[in-house]
Amino acid sequence: MLLGGCGSLEYYAQSVGGQLDVVAASLPLEEVLEDPETPVAVRDKLQVLPSIRRFAVTELALPESDSYRHYADLRREAMVWNVVAAPADSLRPRSWCYPVLGCMSYRGYFDQDAALTYAEGLAAAGWDTAVEPVPAYSTLGWFSDPLPSTVISWPLADIAGLVFHELAHELLYVDGDSGFNEAYATLVEKEGVNRWLLQSGTREQRERWVLRERRRREFLQLLSVTRDRLGDLYATPIGREAILERKTEILEMLREEYRALKASWGGYTGYDRWMQRPLNNAHLASVSTYHAMVPAFREILRQSDGDMAVFHRECAAIGALAPAQRKARMEQLLSVD
Repeated sequence: MLLGGCGSLEYYAQSVGGQLDVVAASLPLEEVLEDPETPVAVRDKLQVLPSIRRFAVTELALPESDSYRHYADLRREAMVWNVVAAPADSLRPRSWCYPVLGCMSYRGYFDQDAALTYAEGLAAAGWDTAVEPVPAYSTLGWFSDPLPSTVISWPLADIAGLVFHELAHELLYVDGDSGFNEAYATLVEKEGVNRWLLQSGTREQRERWVLRERRRREFLQLLSVTRDRLGDLYATPIGREAILERKTEILEMLREEYRALKASWGGYTGYDRWMQRPLNNAHLASVSTYHAMVPAFREILRQSDGDMAVFHRECAAIGALAPAQRKARMEQLLSVD
C-alpha cells in the first residue's frame, strides 16, 4: 500500500477503522426484530428485508450473499462522505486510485469534517469540489454489508432499490470505471424496483414510485442540458476568464430553470437541498457518474429480452473489454434509437 502511491497511510487507516466501526455496529436482523426497544417503524421495514433479498436472487439473478442480513444503527446522516473534484473549466472528474479497487472518481471519508477539510485543500488548489453524503455503499463482497440506519426512513421501494443496486456491485465491478459500474447498478436498481412493485407493491406504492421517477427524470434532464451547455463552453477558445464568467451565468440559468420546474411540480421540494449548494463542475460530474450510461444498459436489457441473467452476462462481457473497446461499445449502445 505504501509503495503504490495511492495515498497516505492516514487515509487508509480511517477507511479501515470506519469499516470496522460499521461491522461492530451490525446486528443480525433476528436480534434487532426481537429487541423490544426496536422502534415499530424500524421493525416494519426490517421484516420485509428478507423477502426483498430473496427477490433479488430469484427474480433479478443477483448473488446469494450474506449482505443485508444485518442492521447497523450508525447514529449519523451518512455512512460515508465522498469528495468529488473537477477542474474549474472541465466536467471530467479527478480520479483517485486504490489497492484492489482500482481508480474511482471520488474519495470517501467516514468523518464528514475530514472530507470537508480535504475538499477545502483541493479548492484552494483551484479545483471545483463537492462533498456528497452517501447513505450506503457496497464492499463488493469483502464484508457482509448491513442495511444502515441512514436509509431506514426511506420508502420500502427505495430500500429495495438500494439492496438491488449494491448487490449488483457484488456481481459485477470493473476496476477503474466508475461510470460503467454505477450506471450498471443504477439500471439494475430501477428495473428491480419496477418488477418488485408489480409483484409485491401496493397501488399507492407504485403510483408514488412512478411520480418520483418522472420528477427524477425531469431533474436529470435539466442537469443534462446544463452539462451540455458547459461542455460546449469549455470547448470554446475564448480564454479562461471569459469561460469562468459564462460558467457562472449558465449555473444561474440552471437555478432559474429549476425554480420553473419546481413550480410545475406544485412546489415539490425533493431536490431543494441539492440545488441550494454552491453549484460547480464537481456536483454535475458526480450525478453524471451514476446516470450518463444508463440508457446504454437499458438497451442491453432490451436486447436480452428482459432476461436478467443474460443481461448480467452481456454486461460482464463488455466489462471485460479493454477500456477503449468498452467505451466504444457503450457509445454504440447509446446511439441506438
